[in-house]
Amino acid sequence: MLQEIVISGFGGQGVLSMGKILAYSGIMEDKEVSWFPAYGPEQRGGTANVTVIISDESISSPVVNKYDIAIVLNQPSLEKFEDKVKPGGALIYDGYGIHKKVERDDINVFRINAMDESMKMNNTKVFNMIVLGGLLKISPMVDVENVMKGLKKSLPERHHKLLPMNEEAILRGMEIIQLEQKAV
Repeated sequence: MLQEIVISGFGGQGVLSMGKILAYSGIMEDKEVSWFPAYGPEQRGGTANVTVIISDESISSPVVNKYDIAIVLNQPSLEKFEDKVKPGGALIYDGYGIHKKVERDDINVFRINAMDESMKMNNTKVFNMIVLGGLLKISPMVDVENVMKGLKKSLPERHHKLLPMNEEAILRGMEIIQLEQKAV
């Protein structure tokens, strides 16, 4: 198993955290992982992306030109990464942040209304966990149990009381992700 994933959006959407939690989850399952963040000088509001590779075998390089899965959370991210998804791969987008449709017909396109759902849950901070749940539904590369262990490891102890809410968000994301377009 080899999954090469890019997650991209605005700073403050939890892009890097989502990647880190995914990487920790792979470590919990004794998989080889790479977490390679990239962001501009702005910590909040600027664009950020992270490449995560999870594999059963050694990873030769964290630098990837084409991805199995792209998660895009805003229009600039769609424009940057749509062409970098491998044919037959998957692109996941949040309906709140994308205004133009995906143009390719050789990839599987999934919509997840994570921002809307996080508002229904009265906590927009779980937005990224809803997206992560959607990813795990379409590509169960790690177990939710290990995602929770990874989340516990990445959260400061004072925030561990939020773990049940984050688990609920992950499970909700698994329920609401929808296939919009199947690769031809």
